[in-house]
Amino acid sequence: MQVAKVSKKRWLPWIMILPVILIRGITTVYPVFMTFINSFRNLNVIQGGKGEFIGLQNYARMLSDEKIATSLGFTLIFTMVSMIFHIILGIVLALILNMKFKGKKFLRTIVLIPWAMPMIVAGRAARWGFNGQYGFVNDLIGRFVENFHYDWLIDVDSARIAVIIVDLWKDIPYFAILVLAALQYISGDIYEAAKIDGANAVRAFFSITLPNIAKTVLSISIFFTMWRVTNFELVYAMTSGGPHDGTAVLAYKILIEAFNNLNLGYASAIAVVLFVIMLILSGLNVAVSKKYLK
Repeated sequence: MQVAKVSKKRWLPWIMILPVILIRGITTVYPVFMTFINSFRNLNVIQGGKGEFIGLQNYARMLSDEKIATSLGFTLIFTMVSMIFHIILGIVLALILNMKFKGKKFLRTIVLIPWAMPMIVAGRAARWGFNGQYGFVNDLIGRFVENFHYDWLIDVDSARIAVIIVDLWKDIPYFAILVLAALQYISGDIYEAAKIDGANAVRAFFSITLPNIAKTVLSISIFFTMWRVTNFELVYAMTSGGPHDGTAVLAYKILIEAFNNLNLGYASAIAVVLFVIMLILSGLNVAVSKKYLK
């Protein structure tokens, strides 16, 4: 009788969480599984694909698709450049917010306004702002440079720069607030002792501040990097991947192939590649966390 009670107690937790497991399986595991299956099938609705098995043809097409190569290249550029400036400018902004001055609480509040704005709204506003005819960016620069005029979103390089600038404007405040939280845990006595020993502000930053916030910066940088890789809302709202697919990221190409071109098989293959990239980043995340974030 006692054995039966123990057995029932062991099963009770699993019975309680079974609905959650089923919901998670239906909404996550099943779609991922079907994406892998569909990547090996012909599901081009426009061309009459009926889901027949075509092996690695979708993946072979990706190797010769210049648009995919361009998207992959910009995804890497966008992620790397954005994260470099996230770290540098995020730390600088966090240091400013950590200073003692009047209105500090108010500044900490309003600095999060860009982050609180939905990415679609920010992208659409940026599209107007960088417009070559009536955008406020040209108007602002024109106040300092006479007769300044530039079509930011017409040229590939300048469009990419504009996308990265808006991404930084949108998310650096949140990055800085997280770094600021780490700065709050550094005791002021350490800085006082360093000042008595003759350390200036620069020396104190590299000897005290940076070592104490390094783990926090590293951990949040990993997650911000993964968010950059999967982000497509900004490109969708701001440039629609143009000009000439120069600002299209892999996540955006999945959207276009699936819902515009109705080529679900090819879109699934791109999604699998993106999934592998995210899997590698997740592995690096675990490895780095075990080594440096103990």
